[in-house]
Amino acid sequence: MKIAYFVHDLADPAVARRLSMLRAGGAEPVVLGFRRTEGAPGEVAGVRAIDLGRTYDGRLGHRARTTALAALGAGRWRGLLAGADAVMGRTLEALATAEAARRLAGVRAPLIYECLDIHRLMLGEGRAGRTMRAVERALLRRCALLIVSSPAFLREYFEPRQGVGRSLPIRTLLVENKALELSGGRPRVQAQPLGPPWRIGWMGAIRCRRSLQILTDLAARRPDLVEVRIHGRPAYTEFDDFDAQVARLPNVAFLGAYTAEDLPRLYGDVHFSWAIDYMEAGQNSAWLLPNRLYESGRYGAAPIALSDVETGRYLAARRIGVRLDDPSELEGVLERMTNEAWRRLRAEIDAVPQETFVAGEADCRRLVNAVAGRAADAQDDPSPAPRLVA
Repeated sequence: MKIAYFVHDLADPAVARRLSMLRAGGAEPVVLGFRRTEGAPGEVAGVRAIDLGRTYDGRLGHRARTTALAALGAGRWRGLLAGADAVMGRTLEALATAEAARRLAGVRAPLIYECLDIHRLMLGEGRAGRTMRAVERALLRRCALLIVSSPAFLREYFEPRQGVGRSLPIRTLLVENKALELSGGRPRVQAQPLGPPWRIGWMGAIRCRRSLQILTDLAARRPDLVEVRIHGRPAYTEFDDFDAQVARLPNVAFLGAYTAEDLPRLYGDVHFSWAIDYMEAGQNSAWLLPNRLYESGRYGAAPIALSDVETGRYLAARRIGVRLDDPSELEGVLERMTNEAWRRLRAEIDAVPQETFVAGEADCRRLVNAVAGRAADAQDDPSPAPRLVA
């Protein structure tokens, strides 16, 4: 099965994970994407990468122009798309480009929309918000399948705001942001050092100004109690001066980007994982289920989340992690923490079946089969498909 996969950022580790899943499921993906880095990768997860141009965090106008230019020139990819069994777009800008390419190349394969975030612009009641929702709705009408990473995206946005399941009888597929392991067996995770100080890891997309303020304030006030390790790719447009804020504290460190192979070591070096996000509070931040949630479960760091958001509800349902009604409670939680109490938190995580946090080969096959089979006849059969958790 050939899948043409259009993505928003070729350098995003989650894109590499999805390509690995598609390949492990029996598909032959072709990846075409924008990039947020200066240089374009030649390949992603063993798949040759076609560069569509550079875009930038926060510069929505530039991204819109780059997307439009890519769409206008989409006919040149006719050869790459020939014989495709499905055309997937990851995020709205990639979906728009994918649909333009599909039509200009004369490809009749079904269109698939993969949505991993609901940008705050999509929820505005001004002209821009209404226009973007109208564009998305028009594209959804042409889609055979909608893939989301959190059930709250359907419950809070696609169903009530875009009419999915009512005026838009599109099939939906839930594919959580689980860690991917294809080799089998559980990775070795080093034993965490005893606390205090208790070490908190903040991994992945670093984009929440308030989270950085909470963590650095606590670290400055209580160097005896907490250390903070930050790994990933900061969205510098979201911070006043990320590097200076981190550098002024000896017990806070930013250690750069990482690969999937680094995860056992990174999580093995911390006691807790920061899974709180305020970037789009009450909206996307309240609905998402982030990568770090599953990585924490896989590698044994206790996730810290707010009780009244989807991440907190996920933890509560499994009776794991630290759930706060307000981040001001964190200092008291850590003051009362003992090594015995932390070991209990770790034991509770270890007791959860690992398929809760990890996707394997069977999940990859189910994903590809869903894209191939269920997507192909979705426009003829309006009944909702079972939601797949991969």
